[in-house]
Amino acid sequence: MKKQTPAETAIGFEPEFVAGLARIFEEMIAFNQVLGLKIASIKPDGVAGSIAMRRELVGSPNRLHGGVISAGLDAMGGLAVMAAIGARHMDEAPAQRLHRFGKLGTIDLRIDYLRPGVGDHFELRAEVLRLGSRVATTRMEFLGADGKLLSTGAAAYIVS
Repeated sequence: MKKQTPAETAIGFEPEFVAGLARIFEEMIAFNQVLGLKIASIKPDGVAGSIAMRRELVGSPNRLHGGVISAGLDAMGGLAVMAAIGARHMDEAPAQRLHRFGKLGTIDLRIDYLRPGVGDHFELRAEVLRLGSRVATTRMEFLGADGKLLSTGAAAYIVS
C-alpha cells in the first residue's frame, strides 16, 4: 500500500482529488516550483504549505524577499479557493472538479509585512472567508519556523 502524504490524508476529499490538486499546484504551476512551495494539507476549510529558505529567495542579507512572501501568500489563497470550490461540488467526480480551476485568477491582493522573513523555513496558511458565484475572498498567514506571525494577506479571486 502506498504511503499517503499529509495532503492526501485530508478529511473530506478523495485521495484522487487531493493528489490532482497537489499535482496542479506543485508541478504544473512552474512559479510555485521556483518558490519551493510545498503543500502540507488540503482541507475544505483551509490549506497549509511551506517554503524552505534558499539563497535564491534572499532579498536583504539573510532575509526572505518580500516578493516571495507576497507570491507565496497569493498562491496559498488561490489553493484555498480551489479547495473550497472542490468542497462545493462534491457531487461531481474528482477529475471533473479539477477542471474547474482554469479561470481562477487574483483580482486584488493586500499583504501586511509585520516582521522580517528570517529563518530556515516558513509555514503558510490560507482560508476562504466567502466563496461567491463569481468572486472568492481569502485570508492568509505567513509564519516563521517558531510559529511567529511574519506577514498576513487578504485577497479576492475571480472564480467564474
